[in-house]
Amino acid sequence: MIDDLWYKNGVIYCLSVGTYMDANGDGIGDFSGLLRRLDYLHGLGITAIWLMPFQPSPNRDDGYDISDYYDVDPRYGTLGDFVEFTHGCQQRGIRVIIDLVVNHTSDQHDWFRSARRSKDSPYRDWYVWSDKKPANANTGMVFPGVQKSTWTRDKQAGAWYFHRFYDFQPDLNTSNPHVQAEILKIMGFWIQLGVSGFRMDAVPFVIATKGASRRKPVEQYDMLRSFREFLQWRQGNAIILAEANVLPETDMEYFGRDGDRMHMMFNFHVNQHLFYALASADTKPLAKALTATKPRPATAQWGLFLRNHDELDLGRLSKPQRETVFEAFGADKSMQLYDRGIRRRLAPMLGGDRRRIELAYSVMCTLPGTPVIRYGDELGMGDNLDLPERGCARTPMQWSTEPHAGFTESDRPCVPVIDNGPYGYEHVNAAKQRRDPNSMLNWTERIVRMRKEVPEVGWGDFRVIASRNPAILIIRYDWRNNSVLFVHNFAEKPLEISFNVGLPDDAGNLLVNLLTEDHSRADEAGRHKLLMEAYGYRWYRVGGLDYLLKRSDIDTMEPRTRRQSS
Repeated sequence: MIDDLWYKNGVIYCLSVGTYMDANGDGIGDFSGLLRRLDYLHGLGITAIWLMPFQPSPNRDDGYDISDYYDVDPRYGTLGDFVEFTHGCQQRGIRVIIDLVVNHTSDQHDWFRSARRSKDSPYRDWYVWSDKKPANANTGMVFPGVQKSTWTRDKQAGAWYFHRFYDFQPDLNTSNPHVQAEILKIMGFWIQLGVSGFRMDAVPFVIATKGASRRKPVEQYDMLRSFREFLQWRQGNAIILAEANVLPETDMEYFGRDGDRMHMMFNFHVNQHLFYALASADTKPLAKALTATKPRPATAQWGLFLRNHDELDLGRLSKPQRETVFEAFGADKSMQLYDRGIRRRLAPMLGGDRRRIELAYSVMCTLPGTPVIRYGDELGMGDNLDLPERGCARTPMQWSTEPHAGFTESDRPCVPVIDNGPYGYEHVNAAKQRRDPNSMLNWTERIVRMRKEVPEVGWGDFRVIASRNPAILIIRYDWRNNSVLFVHNFAEKPLEISFNVGLPDDAGNLLVNLLTEDHSRADEAGRHKLLMEAYGYRWYRVGGLDYLLKRSDIDTMEPRTRRQSS
């Protein structure tokens, strides 16, 4: 069971093929280039690669406007190149997850071209139409300030079509059984080519009822179950990782109370409160967010992340909390996006402060769930605010001090490489950091390796340990007769703290530090006293390092009570 649920204790790495590595010198990354970099990713220790869209596309929204679901965009290579890539991943024990963008298509997709030509087209009902402009056409935009409406009149069709996103991305009528059958066929196609799962884009919109007469969309959760059932039959260990920025009270609707819907979901609720904690040094709201999102089926998992390819969405925070985060990490209007988020990468948001960057990654790797790393963040890459909207944090990977950071031999890369300032590729690149034992890259490699050695985080039950100082977050995990404990100081100053591990008898008397030789023994009252440096973190295993000898083969309800040896 543990091996089958590989996603419970994995480390996922997200990248865009077009900005990772260009092998043929045309300025655009491709699968041949990505294949050449698999040993780098294998060395980093990641267990799965999540690919952003690479199917044929007019590329007006970074590939999220797909015009053919059954091919590879020629800019990135061929289906043969893709299969070579997945084979290379299998050889290295790395799984592949791909974006599944089925809420909408490109307006250049053959389905939409056919649908707009005639009301009698077999694809007409694959999209959402209205003979007149709906009353709610100017509401519900995903990109406020950039997007003007969710309905657009098509002259050729003589009707209005619905688009939750940009007007060149008409929504599929996902309530149509033919569309649902096609989604299953798309998943089956890529599974056959070596894919182990899908990151499903915009899931709440996919399952919502759509149409001009729908004042309030209704979520069709059973659709998620049909997706899950198809995967279980086609390939038992394939997963769906859902992008669903929803309130905690609806989480179980997406997971399924019996664990029969989505395997994983991104934890947006915790992500936003984590950034509030980083901005304010107040972890209390984060602890509440962890408690609110704690209920989930045993086979389900959260995806934990810091930054992704979109803006940092702060919509779930209160207005004062949101203003605190904006002030700390994106005070300038050029850093903000869509009236709700910050479009920067992590390192510049944290002022390039290595202590804070390490703290943030240490927290992410020790919160309940599976960590998801954004390409380039293992180096501390920066952003280019001169690029429009989300493009500022989607610049090419910085490999070396060679021209264009070793990304391409072309003089015209598809996106400008960051070439000046403290985050320019002369200063921030993989080759330079590989030679420095204290670099961000080598630190990330060590932390990834250690994260995989604490499966308690992925599998176990957690408890937030009380601390008198709101800047301190202490979490303990228990699983199969083993326990681990993590301490983080979000404050910019050193803090003395005291706490009890909270295990029966003397089980929590010894804390063995997994990252340094700084171990801790409890006093006679059973309390540990620590001096935490500014932005400091500790990873402890409770008891001795003979924990594998004590691990149970089955899940037990009670944490161990036996005396631990040192």
